[in-house]
Amino acid sequence: MKRNRNWARTEMSAARRRWGSMGRERMKELRTLIETHNLSISQGDVLLLENGWYVTHSGLLRCAQRHRCSGIKTTIEPRFSDPDANRWVFRAVVYGSNKLKAFVGYGDADPSNVSSLVHGAEMRVAETRAVNRALRKAYGIGLCSVEELGAFSNAPKPFVKPAASNSSEFHSNGQDHGQTRLRDQLCLLIRQFKLDANLVKSYAADFCGTDALSEASRESVQSFISHLSTAAKENRDALACKLNSYAQPVEAKS
Repeated sequence: MKRNRNWARTEMSAARRRWGSMGRERMKELRTLIETHNLSISQGDVLLLENGWYVTHSGLLRCAQRHRCSGIKTTIEPRFSDPDANRWVFRAVVYGSNKLKAFVGYGDADPSNVSSLVHGAEMRVAETRAVNRALRKAYGIGLCSVEELGAFSNAPKPFVKPAASNSSEFHSNGQDHGQTRLRDQLCLLIRQFKLDANLVKSYAADFCGTDALSEASRESVQSFISHLSTAAKENRDALACKLNSYAQPVEAKS
């Protein structure tokens, strides 16, 4: 489904608001991407990372929906995977609207080619990479996807047009974004090592010397996350005992 030129102009305006002046050639590249593949800047289909364009997983899925993709099938390649080493290889098949055409893509992930933030989630990363490669092949999208970068979830920071220091948007995109990433890291550790989230929060507040985790400084939270990760990897049982000491005692009923 082709969108009209008014839509393309709206998306280019969104790009200028987000990234500022990018030069004539880069703007031309972006317009071609938008008009050829119906990619949307406002919906996050495309990102500008270190002077290069990258498509996102969500953008590829929206593209598949527009092209009436009839299904996506993923399977683990056991010959090339090693669960003990957290190395996974996936095969993804994307089926066209008539189910007769199929496009295959492979994706791999292990601790050496993903961010430390997602260690323990290599299987998910490998599957996403396989799907992205199959989708890009199916719809002729030559851009590499963000999720295929070696530092998944820790890719180069997107270029964002600077805002004035007294702007509320600056604080929203800066400090709050950083805190969000720290919360994501903490949640990942909790899921990875099956920890009690409430006990971890209590431990974190005590570690940071605050009444609540939300009051702790970014540096303190970073230090706690590093400490928690090390403790969980070295002796998860000892960490669990430590966390249990923060459990609220149950009051006996009279």
